Amino acid sequence: MPPIKRNAPSFGRRAHTTKEAAMTERLKVHVDPDKCQGHARCKALAPELFELDEYGNAREAGDGTVPPGLEDKAWLAKSNCPEIAIDVIEE
Repeated sequence: MPPIKRNAPSFGRRAHTTKEAAMTERLKVHVDPDKCQGHARCKALAPELFELDEYGNAREAGDGTVPPGLEDKAWLAKSNCPEIAIDVIEE
């Protein structure tokens, strides 16, 4: 008897590859200035996406648009912010 092929159930949102994300949605990063305490992990992980002010507090570079190919860095910066000050917005 041949083995039965079954598709695994999908739970939650499907993870996008960088290429798929670039084709289907644009991302923006936003730093909440009231939450940021200047740990600068975002700048260390994604220097293309963040700038620091004279006190070391982060803000998004430019208008916050994440260039193609840097989507993973945006999510990495968000997940490593100890103050939960970074939002990644899908447009």
